[in-house]
Amino acid sequence: MNIPNLLTVLRVLLIPIFVLLFYLPFSWSYWAASIVFSIAAITDWLDGYLARLWQQSTPFGAFLDPVADKLIVAVALVLLVAEHSNLWLTLPAAVIICREIVVSALREWMAEMGARAHVAVSNLGKWKTAAQMVALVILLANPPLITAWVAFGYGLLIVAAVLTLWSMVHYLLAAWPHLSPSVEKK
Repeated sequence: MNIPNLLTVLRVLLIPIFVLLFYLPFSWSYWAASIVFSIAAITDWLDGYLARLWQQSTPFGAFLDPVADKLIVAVALVLLVAEHSNLWLTLPAAVIICREIVVSALREWMAEMGARAHVAVSNLGKWKTAAQMVALVILLANPPLITAWVAFGYGLLIVAAVLTLWSMVHYLLAAWPHLSPSVEKK
């Protein structure tokens, strides 16, 4: 167990704390939940950076890191959808969660085919993640009232959902030669 792996485990352990803070009946609970989510988002970047810097990549870290990311994002989206209960948040949340399931399944299948590199994380996915994380931090910090910040958070989440769909299409196109039946030419 190295520091990058401990940071990844910390991200998973922060999920129940994050949920508890979100539901506390205090005026500061949204801010507290947003801060915990922000810490988790920072550990997402930091664990990968340190693992590369210190050359401490491990199979455990390679497995748990994307799982931890998807868990905390999915939990944040579910909490926000329940709290805000509107189309502007629900539709992008559904797109983001569905894309994560599709791309995770695609990566697993491509790994079985020995072609995992064809669906590796791209820069587009990094831009999507950045927009998504900033949107979630903003939305978690604010009650479900339409303010300039909440509208900005919705806008960023919609941008993240569009980038999510775009990156999914990119991954599917990269994997298409492995997904489509091969036709022998005579």
